[in-house]
Amino acid sequence: MRVMPQWEKKLMIIVCETKATEAQIVAVQNKIEEAGLTVHRSDGVEHTILGVVGDRNRLDVGVLSMMPGVRDAVAVSTPYKLTSREFHPEDTIVRLGESCQVGGLEIAVMAGPCAVEGEEQIESTAAFVSSLGVQILRGGAFKPRSSPYSYQGLGLQGLKLLRQAADRNHMAVVTEVMSIDQIEQVSEYADLLQVGARNMQNYPLLTALGHAGRPVLLKRGMSATIQEWLMSAEYILTEGNGDVILCERGIRTFETATRNTLDLSSVPVLKHLSHLPVIADPSHAVGIRRFVAPMARAAVAAGADGIMIEVHPEPEKALSDGPQSLNFQEFGLLMNRCRIIATTIGRRLGKAG
Repeated sequence: MRVMPQWEKKLMIIVCETKATEAQIVAVQNKIEEAGLTVHRSDGVEHTILGVVGDRNRLDVGVLSMMPGVRDAVAVSTPYKLTSREFHPEDTIVRLGESCQVGGLEIAVMAGPCAVEGEEQIESTAAFVSSLGVQILRGGAFKPRSSPYSYQGLGLQGLKLLRQAADRNHMAVVTEVMSIDQIEQVSEYADLLQVGARNMQNYPLLTALGHAGRPVLLKRGMSATIQEWLMSAEYILTEGNGDVILCERGIRTFETATRNTLDLSSVPVLKHLSHLPVIADPSHAVGIRRFVAPMARAAVAAGADGIMIEVHPEPEKALSDGPQSLNFQEFGLLMNRCRIIATTIGRRLGKAG
């Protein structure tokens, strides 16, 4: 007897009629749950869509299709389910606090140093980038470095300095969480929890983040395919956390002229395959300061929902990733040029400075 793979057991989509009543939709939900399956509800502008997770052999699809308020029942064809645009046709918008979001017409900008080095550094950077309309302050407190001899970050002290600088400038915070035991501590100070490229397939960590109560920024692994990346996001969504942002940060190819290769084709591809917002990190992708701005502009033109840029008051003195960090003048010029591109394609870049 053939054992059905887990991904084949999951998932079908129930598309409700445009005029389906709340009572009819709830009746369909109850029918599915009575069969021992899980329902993920998505209320769109025209239709409510019910994503069914579990062994669909337990469910009589014919009976379900005949229920009042049901327009169609369709099996999802991709191995990733909840991240699929088939499941959720409308774009997801991830909100960070009351006034900041990633997704929609506004292009988010996340800017700040690679690592928090001290109070003066993070305070001056936050004040400057905020004055240009940046609403999300980035900075590493725990740094996963390739060498154990490289700067590893300030840890808890770094988190406190990051939060303090962000609050003074009315900004949200994004910073990396490296392990399950860091989630609770980092969540006290960060609005958006970042999963770095090295942890993209750390499935226990991804599962735990599904219960963290915070949005997650999931960076693409250095050698990951788009399908593998979406499957990693699936781990977070299946645990109930739908606030996931995908970040293209470059992949490892045969090319050595830049640190990595920024795969900008992933932006429109992901927009087609998934409903999750997509941002780009050209700083880590190219690793060379002079190439960061051109690739950031290209990412905006390609349709990215945001860009993540490393900014430092004195890049030549940075303890981490100085060669790819922009100084204040360079970042200001980049923001001006990206705003022009955003306007051209009918979008906005950050808040008004």
